[in-house]
Amino acid sequence: MTRYRRIASEFGAAWRAFLRRRTAVFFTFFFPVIIVVIFGALVQTRPTGGGLFAEPPGYYLPGYLAVVVLFTPLSRVGSEVARHREGHRFEKLATTPLRRWEWLLAQTLVNVVVIGLAALLLLALTVLVTPATVPLRPATLLLVPFVAIGVALFCGVGAVLGRVADSQDGVVAASNALALPLLFLSETFVTPDLLPAWFRPIVSLSPLSYFARGVRGLTYDPAAAGALGVVGSLAVLTAVAVVCAVAGAVSIPRTD
Repeated sequence: MTRYRRIASEFGAAWRAFLRRRTAVFFTFFFPVIIVVIFGALVQTRPTGGGLFAEPPGYYLPGYLAVVVLFTPLSRVGSEVARHREGHRFEKLATTPLRRWEWLLAQTLVNVVVIGLAALLLLALTVLVTPATVPLRPATLLLVPFVAIGVALFCGVGAVLGRVADSQDGVVAASNALALPLLFLSETFVTPDLLPAWFRPIVSLSPLSYFARGVRGLTYDPAAAGALGVVGSLAVLTAVAVVCAVAGAVSIPRTD
């Protein structure tokens, strides 16, 4: 069996496994609806009014996308690794030609498709129920690699969590413990001026900050992408994603 066929076969199996979990399918796509309705339609923004949501509506679109790009891969891949460990499936996989990085790549591709669809739903809802707009220009297509690379990055981190956590419940707890502070301290919903001066440089250490800056530069204001610009932010995100993907592949056990 060729490498392509091995990855395609694992992708198909993972995709069918996802579709069989109806609750997971429902909440994967219902989650963006909750986010947009609560933060975009109910809480709304108060430009120049001070507080957490003091920016125009378009400023927070990267934050909405960051929620699904961050939480879903961490929990899905982490839980999948933990589930395979508990069921001793990696011992069985070790007897097949499928390599660890090929297994992770197939899982990542499934998540890219699933979260890509969820992100598209989120964008459509944001435009429909909030005053935010998404500019229709060729550069906006860069949203696709931003989402795909962001998903790949956190799939790698999720694989590491699945290895170090002792159970699926442990993965969920570890994912939330990592994702919640990362979400609100990465220039998504909280603007840097609301943070202590000594903490602001630390925000740039978060890969999610580069995701938010790049997406904000594409959908809101090009200047919001910062000194690196949209392409520079994408390059940093890609470099971190490669490191996390390698770490995730290495962390996947050969046996349980």
